[in-house]
Amino acid sequence: MRYLDNHDQTDATQNLALEEYAIRNLLGDEDLLYFYINAKAIIIGRNQNTAEEIATDVVAAQGIQVVRRVSGGGAVYHDPGNLNFSFMTRQVNERFNRYDTFNGPVLAVLHDLGVPAALSGRNDILVEGRKISGNAQFATADRMLSHGTLLVDSDLDAVTAALRPKPGKVESKGVKSIRSRVANINEFLTTPITAVELRERIIAKIYGTNDRTQIPSVTLSAEDGVGVAALRASRYANWDWNYGRNPAANVQRTQRFAAGEVDVRLDIQNNHIAAAAIYGDFMGQRDVAELAQLLVGVEYSGPAIAQALQGIDVGVYVANLTTAEVLALLAP
Repeated sequence: MRYLDNHDQTDATQNLALEEYAIRNLLGDEDLLYFYINAKAIIIGRNQNTAEEIATDVVAAQGIQVVRRVSGGGAVYHDPGNLNFSFMTRQVNERFNRYDTFNGPVLAVLHDLGVPAALSGRNDILVEGRKISGNAQFATADRMLSHGTLLVDSDLDAVTAALRPKPGKVESKGVKSIRSRVANINEFLTTPITAVELRERIIAKIYGTNDRTQIPSVTLSAEDGVGVAALRASRYANWDWNYGRNPAANVQRTQRFAAGEVDVRLDIQNNHIAAAAIYGDFMGQRDVAELAQLLVGVEYSGPAIAQALQGIDVGVYVANLTTAEVLALLAP
């Protein structure tokens, strides 16, 4: 596994641009490992409606960056007390949706520290029932990344203030607020550590050393630097990507499935679907906008929608979702 060093960059747009550039352009036959720590930022899941996930007044007042990532899942708050890790591989078929195959070194380090962490649900790491890490994945036909957060010493009150989770999600966890269901790793340690110290422990666990000269690494060329900068400008520093332009909608259907919440917005004109958008904190291998586009122009009736989706594997857009479940959700 080769190591990709971001040289302690803390700008979320730059760090996410480098991550995507790496998975698309730098991944060879060996896996890649990448860490980053962001300044204050909210990182939005690929399929979420940004305006409905954040407290815009708090974000503006505190100068919090809002950046959309390429993977699905829910919105998360980043600050210098939060460590982000990313594993990149070509083993898509063997490891997509298999978070346990990536999080082994992370869990091992936490256990070494005396923190009784364990994988829980579809993509979380919990300690004593409280979340210290959320994970998400992004895949193309021949490569994927699995990345996650680690709350080390994050400002959890800021998390509560900046995010606006939908009540159904929090209630489904059996608790009443974000603040009550998340925790910092330092809460379970007698001697606190920093996000940087935790990063170094994980690196040592994987490579057997922290000496960067002894670790196989990726060296960025000048051409790579230009590519990362271009991706940052066109995507991660772009308002349209981070916030998006939400289409008009006069029909909304929302349901929580095992994969997460699916929120469909339709604009019905003359009994036909004039526009469609699908939001949520679900995971998927392909861009859900492709699925939404299949609905545009279709008569707003059960049989017509069923015909439009015939032969379509909706599970590649929303993990484990079936066509029957989609039809039940969209039924007029």
